[in-house]
Amino acid sequence: MGERKVIDASAKLNTVESIRADLGRLGVREGDTLLVHSSLSKIGWVCGDAEAVILALQQALGSAGTLVMPAHSGQNSDPAEWANPPVPSAWLEEIYAHMPAFDPDYTATRAMGRIAEQFRSLPGTLRSYHPQVSFAARGPLAAEITGVHALTPQFGQDSPLGALYRLDAKVLLLGVGYDSCTTFHMAETQIEEMPRKRMGAAILEDGVRTWKWFEDYAYDSDDFDRLGEDFEEQGHAAVGKVGMAECRLLPVRAAVDYAASWLKKHRFA
Repeated sequence: MGERKVIDASAKLNTVESIRADLGRLGVREGDTLLVHSSLSKIGWVCGDAEAVILALQQALGSAGTLVMPAHSGQNSDPAEWANPPVPSAWLEEIYAHMPAFDPDYTATRAMGRIAEQFRSLPGTLRSYHPQVSFAARGPLAAEITGVHALTPQFGQDSPLGALYRLDAKVLLLGVGYDSCTTFHMAETQIEEMPRKRMGAAILEDGVRTWKWFEDYAYDSDDFDRLGEDFEEQGHAAVGKVGMAECRLLPVRAAVDYAASWLKKHRFA
């Protein structure tokens, strides 16, 4: 949405202070470990843009809290699967040979939104080492959360999501739906019936840039909205607004456990 449309659609001005207050009403508390998926435009016009939202989140969490965001880089993937847009098949081998290797300091996020990209680029933010689905974090637990990230399974126990599960962190869906809730993907890694697929990415291996093929689960978020609605009906999620953005706040551990049971029943029964 263009800025003119955002301004016209905004019922009020959003500031660091107003966003922090909305977060508190939703249930974000000082000392929380919080994973945030976000859409800046859904909040309405924000005085200070993405920077203001990050400041409000950090203030709501306080010095004892840890803020986490996805830093996924889907551009570093098998070009044969690209659909938005696709590339000519004649280009594939050159892309395999020339895609820059993932670098946690330089590789930009893709389709994560302006808040996540600015958060990723802040000095002092830590980022997990995964060429496609890294996570960024700031706060006392940032090193613990980002320190281990297995290439495969990328959303398993040895990943930032596994750390967030053990820490019983919270997830904030800030203006985005349950289809953006990567936490549910961790549940997929616990299901024996999950199909697998070949994936690829450019990485540094022993200091040398290489195209790495690996196998992982065929993650699928198509039914996550329905899963999330059922989870919400059980009373596990707080619902409210930050600015104009519809938001959900949910506990990671309960979300993963519920999703594993739900998927077995509804997707694999």
